[in-house]
Amino acid sequence: MISVKVRGDFKKFDKFMERLASAIKLGKLDRFGRDGVAALQSVTPVDTGNTRDSWSYRIVHQPGRVKIQFLNSNIQNGVPIAIILQMGHGTGTGGWVEGKDYINPAIRPVFDQILEFAWKEVTG
Repeated sequence: MISVKVRGDFKKFDKFMERLASAIKLGKLDRFGRDGVAALQSVTPVDTGNTRDSWSYRIVHQPGRVKIQFLNSNIQNGVPIAIILQMGHGTGTGGWVEGKDYINPAIRPVFDQILEFAWKEVTG
């Protein structure tokens, strides 16, 4: 019979491995963020180009997870223009301008890439 006795812990090693894994994944997440912004810019309806040029992304770290947020900073009179283009909006004269679903189809391939990447990470 073989027995092994271990004293101490692997806290420093675990911390090192977490930092290493985080650095590797951050590079991939940056790529997904850039790809998502490019996809959104390519399909955003253009009048002045302000909404198209206002896309950005942010990587948010939270305990046990990381998120990519896609943002659009074009806000006019408190109204996020990218959202009213997507969802539609009322006019000042009582009319309605129908929205166009341009965000979901554009970002879906990027989400699929993220899913494929995550699956490979989990399954090795």
